[in-house]
Amino acid sequence: MSAHMIFDNAPIGSIVAWSDGTPQPPARFRKKLAAWQTSNSRGRLVRKQGGRGIGNVSLSTSFTLHEADYGAGGVVAIRVHRTFSLESKLHFTVIERPPGGSVRVLDRAGGELVYLATDEADAKEWLTRHGYPGAVLQQVTADEVGAAAVEGRAA
Repeated sequence: MSAHMIFDNAPIGSIVAWSDGTPQPPARFRKKLAAWQTSNSRGRLVRKQGGRGIGNVSLSTSFTLHEADYGAGGVVAIRVHRTFSLESKLHFTVIERPPGGSVRVLDRAGGELVYLATDEADAKEWLTRHGYPGAVLQQVTADEVGAAAVEGRAA
């Protein structure tokens, strides 16, 4: 599926994989494997941004995937996000959609997904520990879950 299809159809919170179509090298070739993993991985869809212009600079429509967190002792030191423009030549696949009834915690209205909770109580409990003062809770609706089934039949 193309980057356009992900932007148009995948709901925020989906797990999306991307690939350049090349086969994975053997583990013994560490440098080749690391380079391959740059173009072949997966992450959670956390943001969709329409095209915008700032002065003479024009930024294209894109989406962002949260690939990994690195840290120790429960403290995240580095958060890895990958942003893809709709012109990307990579192949994308929706691995998993957020389940119906789960709750998205966005950092602000129209912002980035910071947590996907199992229900509203879980979302509120998470917010008490992580302190996002402008956070917005957004429930995954049955319409979004139903749309996934319709898309599957159409494919």
